[in-house]
Amino acid sequence: MLTNPRSDRVKAVRALSRRSMRTRTGEFLAEGPQAVREAVAFRPELVRDVYVTPEAATRHASIVEAAGAAHLWVHEVTPEVLAAMCDTESPQGIAAVCRALDVPLYRLLADLPSDALVCVLTNVRDPGNAGTVIRGADAAGADAVIVSDASVDVYNSKVVRSTVGSLWHLPVSLGASVPDILAVLRERGVRLLAADGAGTTLLHDADLSGAHAWVMGNEAWGLPEEVRDACDDVVRVPIHGHAESLNLAMAATICLYASAEARRSSRTPGPPVTILGQ
Repeated sequence: MLTNPRSDRVKAVRALSRRSMRTRTGEFLAEGPQAVREAVAFRPELVRDVYVTPEAATRHASIVEAAGAAHLWVHEVTPEVLAAMCDTESPQGIAAVCRALDVPLYRLLADLPSDALVCVLTNVRDPGNAGTVIRGADAAGADAVIVSDASVDVYNSKVVRSTVGSLWHLPVSLGASVPDILAVLRERGVRLLAADGAGTTLLHDADLSGAHAWVMGNEAWGLPEEVRDACDDVVRVPIHGHAESLNLAMAATICLYASAEARRSSRTPGPPVTILGQ
């Protein structure tokens, strides 16, 4: 059992709370049972070490057993050691050091289906919003999430927690500039739909057929004019009540689910047609 909260190992794990260290090592920390469970279940090859307190090892025995079955390193630690490792005040007894999972943009786009659904985060700065959008994209069955170089670091512990495990469920690409992302998507035949309150097309009137990407802007100022102009359509979610606006994550999830429903309908075969003979 690891008992010294001041040991070099503990300091090395804690250092992953800094973006510079995450970038240098290519690793990040997943905190809490849901994140660790999904990492172990979906991408065990990217899990370097699992740290768990004795009490949590009993409470989350299925995670520990899955990690052992995947031949991962599982270390018992005291609650004090785990607290010293983690960024959150309540890591819930378990955390894992994971290797970065993002894929290059060209590789991500090469694997997209013909009716791909993609979500692009251009200048999203709030960790909670970014993580919740990734979670919503996963729930809606999106094929990929692309996060620009102007957005928050996806490996920020608050983003990872906000995805509630969805970070390991779908491809994520990071680091490209917004102009490059839009240009490459257009080259691949993916239509670009800007989600913005300035849109003239209402969501229920938008063309959601075929491959398309929802382009989401900043929480405070939305999408700049040059980004809106670079898209094929600018779409807004109608507000029927008295709310001033929708939270970014809420709007993104609504848009993604509208696309998911349109795709589901197009993929569902209609009833058989009976041709009556004379």
